[in-house]
Amino acid sequence: MTRTAADLLPPDPPLGTALGVVAGSGRPGPSRIVAPAGTAYIDVGTLAAAQDGPHPGLLAEPTLDGLLAAGRPAWREVREWLASWLGDPERLAPYALPHAGVVPVLPFTVADYVDFFACEQHAANAAAIAKPGAGVPPNWKHLPVGYHGRAGTVYVSGSPVVRPVGQRGPGDLGPTRALDFEAELGLVLGGTTTGPVALEEALDHVFGVVLLNDWSARDIQSWESRPLGPLLGKSFATSVSAWVTPLDELAGAWTEPPARDPQPLPYLLGKADRGLDVTFEVRLNGERISTPPGGDLYWTPAQLVTHLTTNGAPIRPGDLLGSGTVSGPRRDQRGCLLELTWGGRDEFALSDGTTRHYLHDGDEVSIVASAPRPDGGRFSLGEVRGTVLPAY
Repeated sequence: MTRTAADLLPPDPPLGTALGVVAGSGRPGPSRIVAPAGTAYIDVGTLAAAQDGPHPGLLAEPTLDGLLAAGRPAWREVREWLASWLGDPERLAPYALPHAGVVPVLPFTVADYVDFFACEQHAANAAAIAKPGAGVPPNWKHLPVGYHGRAGTVYVSGSPVVRPVGQRGPGDLGPTRALDFEAELGLVLGGTTTGPVALEEALDHVFGVVLLNDWSARDIQSWESRPLGPLLGKSFATSVSAWVTPLDELAGAWTEPPARDPQPLPYLLGKADRGLDVTFEVRLNGERISTPPGGDLYWTPAQLVTHLTTNGAPIRPGDLLGSGTVSGPRRDQRGCLLELTWGGRDEFALSDGTTRHYLHDGDEVSIVASAPRPDGGRFSLGEVRGTVLPAY
């Protein structure tokens, strides 16, 4: 099917210069790097080869892995070149692939996955739910708290999520009764390091961002996290959006971080210590239930990267960092059911008359987000979506 310029008109808000990978669904050939454009995908590798684009070899690969390894100068060249083409649908039409016949797949190989706990509102709510009257832990405002996740269970948006089985308490093994979502911003890292990364260099290692849902089994998590961190309550599934938005696309989204007390140590301070003004929208079975604000995260992207490497741990292309649940001060800004139902105590009502404490089998969770452009408009960061299936 031949695509026309009208097919390539961007949605509102548009996706910007995002990159992803699609594979054949009844279509021969390997997976390929694409850019979303209206009702089609742009075959970026073919475009680069035909039109003397930058790094055509990297863009012809079946994943983003080679591009992630290439480093910031290559990323900037590709993004600027692609932006110049996405603004001209007439020229793009010969390189468009229809959505039918191909499906988005995980666009890069996840090297390591680390989930942080960067939102103060979420940290405060989680502490109060676990122990009424408690505040954030004493270390929380001194360093970005995080835990090492499992790269092998990171899935692309649209993949189903099977209800996990684990220990829910003493002598109690079974499917979780408290399945939850978490609205997060993910950072996709690239380049390589052999030692600590200074704050002012940290963003040179962030290729771009994805939307991330770190699915959580709260009953399993609560029982196994005494005293160490979660394992089975988190490791069964983490979903990411199919499109990676380059960090340079977010030039209009930078914002000052919130006031901090006490002041972080000097290695976590500098001009790169800025947040991203990203607004999330969480939908449960199509109904909007929350709009978490990402702009006031206590710990910022550069701080997460720098702290991660402080002990000498290297960065590898494809490392994925999660911000942790994003929540705001209002009830309708809470980024997970743990907070929306206050630990399962309060029912959460939907407009169809049903209620939830936690997710039911068959529930679909969709998280979308947008960010401001330098010209005052907004653009989309895509969607991360998943449907809950019964336990094995």
